[in-house]
Amino acid sequence: MADRQGLLRDGPLSWRAERYDASMSRKLRFGVLSTANIGIRKVIPAMQRGEFTTVAAIASRDLTRAQEAASKLGIPKAYGSYEELLADPDIDAVYNPLPNHLHVPLTVKAAEAGKHVLCEKPISLTVAEARTLLDVCARTGVRISEAFMIRSAPQWQRMRELVREGRIGPLRAVNAHFSYFNADSSNIRNRTDTGGGGIYDIGCYCIQSARIGFGQEPQRVVALLERDPGMHTDRLASAILEFPSGQAIFTCSTQMIPYQRVHFFGAHGRIEIEVPFNAPNDRPTRLFLDATGDLTYGGITTETFSTVDQYTLQGDAFARAVFDNTELPVPLEDSVANMAVIEAIFRSADSGQWEPVTP
Repeated sequence: MADRQGLLRDGPLSWRAERYDASMSRKLRFGVLSTANIGIRKVIPAMQRGEFTTVAAIASRDLTRAQEAASKLGIPKAYGSYEELLADPDIDAVYNPLPNHLHVPLTVKAAEAGKHVLCEKPISLTVAEARTLLDVCARTGVRISEAFMIRSAPQWQRMRELVREGRIGPLRAVNAHFSYFNADSSNIRNRTDTGGGGIYDIGCYCIQSARIGFGQEPQRVVALLERDPGMHTDRLASAILEFPSGQAIFTCSTQMIPYQRVHFFGAHGRIEIEVPFNAPNDRPTRLFLDATGDLTYGGITTETFSTVDQYTLQGDAFARAVFDNTELPVPLEDSVANMAVIEAIFRSADSGQWEPVTP
């Protein structure tokens, strides 16, 4: 992975391969492509509070919208096109929260402009698209990572630690649920032409949950999808993932009561992450460890984590990886593997059979 995601040590980007020294007080200067809600409401304010990140510019195809967002959030520069932002020599990295079908095209343009890229999930719409980014990294020397913020969240890191330590015995099953209600046909998440639908939007988190827990790739999947009769996006999906050492099952929906939970079941214990995906940034988060199986819940230990913003942690982790030339929070190879599961789920929904996962 270091070879594919490593930096050019002899070219114009060589400064980014130097070991980061916190005493330099250097921050990775981000430019944001689009005024998407997730950026405006969550990611930009979080990265503005980062130890190693700052937001230096924002771009929109509508200059007025970019200027309004810049004024509201205190961003120094606003551009009326993505190309203008990418041409700015004072921008080190790009955050790409554009609609799903634009993730790869604009990520490629940013990389070719010499910018590192933190791209919203899903990083692509197909495995083939995701693979092209590996070649782009090798050719340009920049770093590209998918924005799965849960990878940097303390409750998720603690879960992995507990599983590795054998605190619940061998992991045998993962059960995840993620849902919200949005039936607005004009919403970008409900448009098939831009890569909308539940699997791309939130099912990808459920897949990540299982892959993170097992530390393995599933061998095959079977799935059911229900599509909205008018919008044709997948509004309800359930899948079983078969791993070498266990199984995972999840349900996600874009037209169901908002809820989210993930359980990790071992031979001798269970871990539950409360509010696993949209973790609050204004109060502590919790993880529950059940080491007794007492059905009255008497044997559950609660671990509480200090209030943090997982988007701030994500940005800082990405910046440190860039400055230190170390492994990214979500390496591109991991993104390709996640897309392979998504593709297999869609194939299974069409075929009605188990489908192999072939990244």
